[in-house]
Amino acid sequence: MAAKPPQDDFDTEEASATPHLDVGRLGDLLGFHLRMAHVAIYRDFAETMEELALTQKQLAVMELISANPGASQIDLANTLGTDRATMMALVNRLATRDLVKRRPSAADRRRQELHLTTAGQAMLARARKLIDRHEQHFIDLFSGDEMAALLTALKRIYRGN
Repeated sequence: MAAKPPQDDFDTEEASATPHLDVGRLGDLLGFHLRMAHVAIYRDFAETMEELALTQKQLAVMELISANPGASQIDLANTLGTDRATMMALVNRLATRDLVKRRPSAADRRRQELHLTTAGQAMLARARKLIDRHEQHFIDLFSGDEMAALLTALKRIYRGN
């Protein structure tokens, strides 16, 4: 019988060292379950995107720029519900990696338009293939009707209607 690889031993030790706590009242809170689902999805996303070194926010920015060439940082910040400083830092990181470029707007020279570079388009194409696999992992947990209902419910939460 072959010995388990060290990583498996660590995972077993970690699992047995972590007590299974009674979550008490948390088990009845929507926010708790949304947070736990977010953590599960976030961890899987981080593992999936590790080879590309892209975060969820960076990928969201790239997707928005791809769908809306010429959008501004303010447009992106408003859409993603983040502040301008955070968005500027995200765009700066992507620009440093030559994935995004800024151009002055022809209509308003004070406005900076955002565009994916050729490298950004290639990176997004690679990321989309990985994301499809990542998404499918979670979609497979639900029937088609359940998935549609889940998306409707989540949209109701963040849209407030």
